[in-house]
Amino acid sequence: MVHEKEVARGLEWRIKVEDGSSNALAPEAGFSRRVLRGLKGLIAGLVLKIWKFLKKSWDLGHSDPRKVIHCLKVGAALTVVSLVYYMNPLYEGVGGNAMWAVMTVVVVFENNVGATLYKCLNRVCGTFLAGFLAIGVHWVANESGEQIGPYVVGVSVFVLGSAATFSRFIPSIKSRFDYGTMIFILTFSLVSVSGYRVDKLFDMAHQRLSTIIIGTSLCILISMIICPIWAGQELYTMMTRNMDKLATSLDGCVAQYFNSNGGSTDGNKESNKDVLGYKCVLSSKASEESMANFARWEPPHGRFNFRHPWRQYLKIGTSLRSCAYCIEALNSCLDSENQAPEHLKKRISNNSLKLSSNCSSVMKELANVVKTMKKSSTIDLLVGEMNSAVQEFRNDLKSFPTSSFPQSLPEAGNTQNKNTEPTSTRADSVSLMDIVPIVTLASLLIEIASRIEGVVEAVEELADLAAFKPVATDKTEENQHTNKIVPDQHKEEETLKTLQKV
Repeated sequence: MVHEKEVARGLEWRIKVEDGSSNALAPEAGFSRRVLRGLKGLIAGLVLKIWKFLKKSWDLGHSDPRKVIHCLKVGAALTVVSLVYYMNPLYEGVGGNAMWAVMTVVVVFENNVGATLYKCLNRVCGTFLAGFLAIGVHWVANESGEQIGPYVVGVSVFVLGSAATFSRFIPSIKSRFDYGTMIFILTFSLVSVSGYRVDKLFDMAHQRLSTIIIGTSLCILISMIICPIWAGQELYTMMTRNMDKLATSLDGCVAQYFNSNGGSTDGNKESNKDVLGYKCVLSSKASEESMANFARWEPPHGRFNFRHPWRQYLKIGTSLRSCAYCIEALNSCLDSENQAPEHLKKRISNNSLKLSSNCSSVMKELANVVKTMKKSSTIDLLVGEMNSAVQEFRNDLKSFPTSSFPQSLPEAGNTQNKNTEPTSTRADSVSLMDIVPIVTLASLLIEIASRIEGVVEAVEELADLAAFKPVATDKTEENQHTNKIVPDQHKEEETLKTLQKV
C-alpha cells in the first residue's frame, strides 16, 4: 500500500511493505539543478577542448619553430605597414587607398621566400599592366562619347577578361603566372568599370599601385632578411630525406618478411614507422612541384646558383615514387594470407637480404651525393655490386623449381615405382600456391633494383647540370704529385748505388 504526503521540499513517496517497514524514495532533482549540472558539464567539456587545442598548438610550434617565427614576421609587417594610416605625409600621398597596403601584406606574405616573391611580383606586374590597359580603355571611352563609351568599356572587359581566364588553363602560365593573371582580371575590371564614375582615374590608379608596391616591398625585405625560409632548401632537404626513407623502408620490409622471431612492442612500433616511411614519398608530389616552382623565383642563396636546375629534382622525385610503389607492393606481402613455407623462405633469405642491402646502399649513397653536392667515387662500384646480386638472385631462382618439384612422375600402373618412390622426392615436392609468394617477392626485388638505376641516372644528370664537384679532386692531385716525385727518387737511389760500387 502506497501513502503519499507533502513535505516542505516537495513530494515524498513512501512504500509500506507487508512486514510493517516502510522505505522512502528520494525526490527527483529539480529543473534548475539539472540545468546547472548541464552547464557545468558544458563548461568542463569546453575547457577540455581548449586545453587540447592549446597543447596541439604548443606541440606544433615546438616541433617546427619556424612557423612561430613566420607568424611573428607577419605581425611585424602588418604593424609597420599600418603606420601609413597614422603618419600624415604617407597618408596624404596615398589618400584613402592606404588600406590596400595592409591587404597586400595579408595576401602575399607566405611561409617561404619563393612563394612570397612569386605572389609579390605577380601582384605588382598584374596590377601595373591592368591599370595601364584600364587607363587606355578609359581614354578611348571618353573620346568615343557618352553613348558609345559604356559599350567600349563593356566589350573590353568581356574580351580581356575572357582571354585572361582562358590563359589560366595553359600549363606554363598556370604554373608560374596564375596569381598574376587573377590579379590582372580583378584590377582591370575594378579600374575600368569604376573609372566611368570617377573623374581622377589616373590618381586613383597611381595611389593603388603605390600602396601595393609599399606592401610587397616590405614583405620581400622581411621574408629575406629575418630568418628566411628558402623553398629551394626545403626541396633539397625533402629529396635527401625521401631517399633515406626509401632505403630504410626497403631494408625493413625484407627483414620483417624473413624474421620469424617476435620482438618487443616498442621495437615493433619503431620498425613499423621505419617500414612505412615510403608513404611520405608517395604523397610528396604536390609539395615537390610547388617548391620547385617557388624555388625558380628565388635569388641565389647558400650553395644554389641563380639558374640551379630545380626541375631536375622533379625527375628524381618521379623516380623515387616509382620505387616507392614497388616497396608498397612488397610491404603488402607481409600481411598477405597466402604465405610461403618457412623452408622455402630460408632458401632465398640470404640472397634477398643481400640484394635489399645493396639496393639500400646505392640509395643512401645517392642521398649523400645530393646532400653534399659532390659526385661519388663509389656509386659505380655499388651499382655493380647491386647488379651482381641481382644476377646471383636470378641464378638461384632458375635452379629453384628443379629442386622443389619431383624430377620424374611415376607411371600409371607401375606399382613398384609407387611403392619404392624415394621419400626425399616426396618431401621436396611443393604445391604451386606455396611457391607463388616467393616468385612475387623475387620479382618485386628485381624490379626495385632496376628502378633504382633510374634514380641513379637522374641524380647523375643533376650532378652534371648543377656542376657538382668530384670528391676525389684533392686525392688525385696528391697522387699525381707523388707519381711525379717517385721516379726521381728511384733515379737518385740508382745513382747512389752505382757510386757506392765504384
